[in-house]
Amino acid sequence: MSKSDQKDELLSATNSKIEAIKELIFGEDMQLYNQQFSEIKDDIESRRQELESYMDSIKKELVTNLDNLNTDMNIRITELEKALESRLDKIDGAKVDRKALGKSLESLGKKLQE
Repeated sequence: MSKSDQKDELLSATNSKIEAIKELIFGEDMQLYNQQFSEIKDDIESRRQELESYMDSIKKELVTNLDNLNTDMNIRITELEKALESRLDKIDGAKVDRKALGKSLESLGKKLQE
């Protein structure tokens, strides 16, 4: 047997003796600690899953809200385009009053900012 094998065997024997002594001294407490750690680990895992589920639902809600906002903005832009076309049609036949055109454009700008 080589020195390395003897050393490994001695280390293994020493470790098993240490484990036996630890079991005698702390046996019941160690089992209690292991049980408590296991319960804490399970609780953490359960909470992690709840958090992931909550984050998924928030992501879905955000996507829905963004889609709704996009749709609403498209509707508003379309309405503003129609209003602008209507005003331009009214002005088309008549001489363009710069002040009226300026006010119309200002009004349109304010509506876009809302």
